Amino acid sequence: MKLKLPRPNLREAGDKVRETEFWKSVFRPGSIFRRGYKDTQRDRALAMMNNVLYHLHPVKIKRHGLKLTYTFCLGGLSFFLFVLLTITGIYLMFFYRPSADIGAAQAYSDMLQIRNSVFFGDLVRNIHRWGAHLMVFTVSLHMARVFYTGAYKPPREFNWVVGVILLFLTLGLSFTGYLLPWDQLSIWAVQVGTSLAGYSPLIANQVKFILLGGIEVGPETLLRWYVLHVLFLPFILVLFLAVHFWRIRKDGGISGPL
Repeated sequence: MKLKLPRPNLREAGDKVRETEFWKSVFRPGSIFRRGYKDTQRDRALAMMNNVLYHLHPVKIKRHGLKLTYTFCLGGLSFFLFVLLTITGIYLMFFYRPSADIGAAQAYSDMLQIRNSVFFGDLVRNIHRWGAHLMVFTVSLHMARVFYTGAYKPPREFNWVVGVILLFLTLGLSFTGYLLPWDQLSIWAVQVGTSLAGYSPLIANQVKFILLGGIEVGPETLLRWYVLHVLFLPFILVLFLAVHFWRIRKDGGISGPL
């Protein structure tokens, strides 16, 4: 006699998944993933306006969240420094070539030209350099402030994870930019960093090869880190930054733990 196995109930399984803490931390109650919405032109417009304008003009906020000593504007300063770095970085890209061929290392010569010949070149480069250091500093302080005030607690635990990802992306941008001058200090710093990556579990050799573009530091390394610095990492950071800003208002602003 054959035993009849019970057929899985997909609706009940979906309900159990939606009741888990992980699902609730990612999708807030009241979102379209939990209650649905009518597929009409008016409802689609309201969904867009509620998600965008809700961040720009919050309905209410707790009084202590408006105090300067509560946040010290560390999140706003971090975002301002990112915009500043984007503007100065675009300016420097007009005069920089990521070429490190033997006998014709254009990257180092272009850096010297930026410092000595380009109009306001040395000023813009120093603003970009010190702005990167300050951004790492302000982002770290911002994370410490969120932890100290308990603003990472539910229902903001998912946004805390997004903030940790943004911290690592900021460190990645700072480290990848360290190679671009292509001087001795940069080359040896990358040599040490990629050597540490070679100790990662399971895929150590693959990670090191991807970062170096070969078996040792060379022209391919500079090109890969240049692409990471000016395209890949900023693009990923902007995506997570948009989610981070949206979830700040969606989860209840900067008012600390509920």
